[in-house]
Amino acid sequence: MNAQHVWNGGGRRIYIQEVGPRDGLQMEKVFVPTADKIAMVNALSAAGMAKVEVTAFVSPTAIPALADAQEVLRGIERPSGTVMTCLVPNVKGAERAMAAGADELNLVMSVSETHNLCNLRMLRTQSFAALQEVISVAQRGGVAINVSLSCSFGCPMEGDVPADEVLAWVQRFVDAGVQGITLCDTTGMAHPTQVHALVTAFKARWPGTTLTLHFHDTRAMALPNALAAIAAGADRFDASVGGLGGCPYAPGASGNACTEELVHALQLMGYDTGVDLTALTRVAASLPALIGHDIPSAIVKAGPVQQLHPRPASFEQVRTRAQERMQAQQQQG
Repeated sequence: MNAQHVWNGGGRRIYIQEVGPRDGLQMEKVFVPTADKIAMVNALSAAGMAKVEVTAFVSPTAIPALADAQEVLRGIERPSGTVMTCLVPNVKGAERAMAAGADELNLVMSVSETHNLCNLRMLRTQSFAALQEVISVAQRGGVAINVSLSCSFGCPMEGDVPADEVLAWVQRFVDAGVQGITLCDTTGMAHPTQVHALVTAFKARWPGTTLTLHFHDTRAMALPNALAAIAAGADRFDASVGGLGGCPYAPGASGNACTEELVHALQLMGYDTGVDLTALTRVAASLPALIGHDIPSAIVKAGPVQQLHPRPASFEQVRTRAQERMQAQQQQG
């Protein structure tokens, strides 16, 4: 898409992929009951999400908030048109997710050595070797694979991560047979010029590989970064309902791109997201009762621009007085 036309979507399809049930809830201190997680996923898929990251098949000791992964995945509805993906860290997690009916496995490693060690306790080469085993298991089981590359736009401890290094890791996974790659702005360090350049390079080298962008709004850059990615040809974005989420290895990092904020902006610009914004906002508005605190969502707080407010009760009196003053002034003139 020509950059000068990014402001007018013209009905172009943009696919919104919801990560709140996993990326958002895993950061919460309270355990959201299994039935409520299932209801949340069902409501999100009914709102028109192209993909929902349902949960993560990880150690319940590491992430107790998602200890019910198997029950949630088995309990959700499966509407056509919505891919149900799950994060898995290893072969054991992959086997559990596949047994519970995952449509796709999402694998994660960082392109930053420091962040990978902090987050996964492994060197990048060790992570890649472990994920190759998972890829083989998924391929034998006929399950699609996506790889999310953390810190693709910068590491909070190392700083800039060279684009060539990011693309080299993409090449390794493409060579391993992965169908999709997500470039993750894990801690909100990306900026539009950088995003446009990296997406352009990716699309030129791997036009047949599905590309997703995963932005955080730590520095209020998620929306401009999404627009820069769209201008470079991207059409798939992760986002988290209510703006939930964050990164435990980046002090001060806030949540993911907010799903309803992204959908709201794109729809106003003429893009087709396939999402029912009213239904999505209802899901976001229900979150504070589940997690016990407020959420960042500007749409929940202010409503969409189409939401008008009633006139003040005294409006007619104010208008009448204004008209009387105007008439008096005209008579005096």
